[in-house]
Amino acid sequence: MHGLMMDSPLLTSSLIVHAARHHGDTEIVSRSVEGPIHRTTYAEAEARAGRLAKALVALGVGESDRIATLAWNGYRHMELYFGVSGLGAVCHTINPRLFADQLAYIVNHANDRYIFLDPSFVGLLEGLHERLPGVEGFVIMTDAEHMPETSLPSVLCYETLIAAQDEGFDWPRLDENLASGLCYTSGTTGNPKGALYSHRSTVLHSFSCCTADHPLAISCREVVLPVVPMFHVQAWGIPYAAAMAGAKLVMPGPRLDGESLHELLQAERVTITAGVPTIWLGLLDYLAKTGKTLDHLDTLLIGGSAAPLSMIEAFEEDHGVEVIHAWGMTETSPVATTGRLKRKFLNLPRAEQRKIKVTQGRALYGVETKIADDAGQAQPHDGQASGQLMVRGPWVASAYFEDPAASAAAFDPVGDAAGWFATGDVATIDADGHITITDRSKDLIKSGGEWISSIDLENAAMGHPEVAEAAAIALPHPRWGERPLLVIVRREAGRRGR
Repeated sequence: MHGLMMDSPLLTSSLIVHAARHHGDTEIVSRSVEGPIHRTTYAEAEARAGRLAKALVALGVGESDRIATLAWNGYRHMELYFGVSGLGAVCHTINPRLFADQLAYIVNHANDRYIFLDPSFVGLLEGLHERLPGVEGFVIMTDAEHMPETSLPSVLCYETLIAAQDEGFDWPRLDENLASGLCYTSGTTGNPKGALYSHRSTVLHSFSCCTADHPLAISCREVVLPVVPMFHVQAWGIPYAAAMAGAKLVMPGPRLDGESLHELLQAERVTITAGVPTIWLGLLDYLAKTGKTLDHLDTLLIGGSAAPLSMIEAFEEDHGVEVIHAWGMTETSPVATTGRLKRKFLNLPRAEQRKIKVTQGRALYGVETKIADDAGQAQPHDGQASGQLMVRGPWVASAYFEDPAASAAAFDPVGDAAGWFATGDVATIDADGHITITDRSKDLIKSGGEWISSIDLENAAMGHPEVAEAAAIALPHPRWGERPLLVIVRREAGRRGR
């Protein structure tokens, strides 16, 4: 017997509609690419996202078409998050830090119809657009006054595009399992792989971000600054979760140096922020040099790569900011764990608490974790046994987009691991569920929160006519976490490659 409850689909458009209706005057503050601080509200964001959706329909964009973004964190990028997926298309965020070959592969593999880009990325695409035959047009995310001169074909101005449409878009009632977002992981050997999120998975992930034990724990009382880029796994879900809760959002734009971040943290009275360790090293360095303080910040989420113990100590001891560690991947939407301490650990000495805080945390509700050996056999959660980390859950990918070979390797493990996603991370899990990642099963280097393929680096080096052999290895780095060291053997004199 089924329950007698309404069947309302979980849609990303419902998040911005809810925010506009119940938190319409709550601010979205952005440091714009043009320079000045820009202020808008959820009510204005919903109206402009609707205009954007109408403009896309006028351009012929339909259900499941892919629309790419190449942009910093800002109000226009947020409008794309909701306007694109809300009409039934797929918002494909692209990481501009990738190599040109990877960028071209991603755009062509996704079959993007339009690319929306900040003016700062015009030069990048001018050198690439001839390799993107399927792209019908480029929309520069600025107003007519700031439109740059460009050789890009079929260029449109964002503000002119949406100004041609009136307000009042009727958001369609879609199937909640329809694709809403697409992110390609750079944490891979070979070609990047696409994680295709659904409306349902995105909304469920947003619910998790608003729960008390989540590293973010977003509510309508918070002011949230996502330093993690909106092109990096949807800014860890923050734009969607902030709309669900009605929290004030502060967007840093392209300026991520310590001084610029401190200015926003103080001026906007930010209570929660999130980013990779490299960013926080820059902020700590600025605070140490200037003697300035963090007067409003309560919680700092660190993810993307492991948080050094010294960083946790500096923020907590010197600045009174609670540091929460978390782990996730592009394939997990991404936040899968929380580093919030259980009640039984609250009376431990701080040194003992921090031994827990430097782990990758424990699984959030909705995510299951376990470790398995090479044969797929489950290993004990005793903090000693290690194995490949396996995850599953409603916001964990079930396959890669249009990539059956990669999907079979990652999503079809054997033995006890059948039906789980094989992350490629080697880890231990203790009796309380705390995950400690000890190694990586693939040859990857993580620098500033971004994966670098050692194989790609070696192949690039081997393409030089004077290089006979090459090996890329990771070295610890005080700012970037890891940096690649390339060791090469030069070709003998007179023996040159082609």
